[in-house]
Amino acid sequence: MPYTPRLKQKYKEEIVSALVKEHNYKTVMQVPKLLKISLNQGLGKTAITDKKVIDKGIDEMTLVSGQRAVPTKSKKDISNFKLRKGMPVGVRVTLRGDKMYEFLDRLISSSIPRIRDFRGIDDKGFDGRGNFSFGITEQIIFPEIEIDKISNIQGMDITLVTSAKTDKEALSLLKSFGFPFKNQTVNI
Repeated sequence: MPYTPRLKQKYKEEIVSALVKEHNYKTVMQVPKLLKISLNQGLGKTAITDKKVIDKGIDEMTLVSGQRAVPTKSKKDISNFKLRKGMPVGVRVTLRGDKMYEFLDRLISSSIPRIRDFRGIDDKGFDGRGNFSFGITEQIIFPEIEIDKISNIQGMDITLVTSAKTDKEALSLLKSFGFPFKNQTVNI
């Protein structure tokens, strides 16, 4: 029997039917789904002066996501920052399919609860088209990263791209996955 991630199975068995009832969809094909998760980490001035910072960032992002990360390159020259076009300035990875569901499961169940003074994720990160973005200030919340081997603490941006038409639909989809939002009463 092939392996299916826990949240993917939960989506098929529980979430689809719950969202059909909640939003009165005529068919299950109208139910929004998670399309991809994008992770992005800007490494700043340290990446310009020290090339090993990019390699460490790639290694950390690969550990966290379970998929090989790639460097992001600058698009234009900025002389004040000693930045040239094409220089690596960050790291990114895009997750789809089973790896996406595995990462989301680890994020919700083990990583987000490790955030210091965690009170919930603010629900103001919706873009009006059903996608949700939020930032993490420390990469050490992920259990895959060993704190002793970290030279400097970096944050990252996480974007959850859904097929939802509105923010309200995307919010109910993410809540049904168990995403810990701060305030449960939202006016979208």
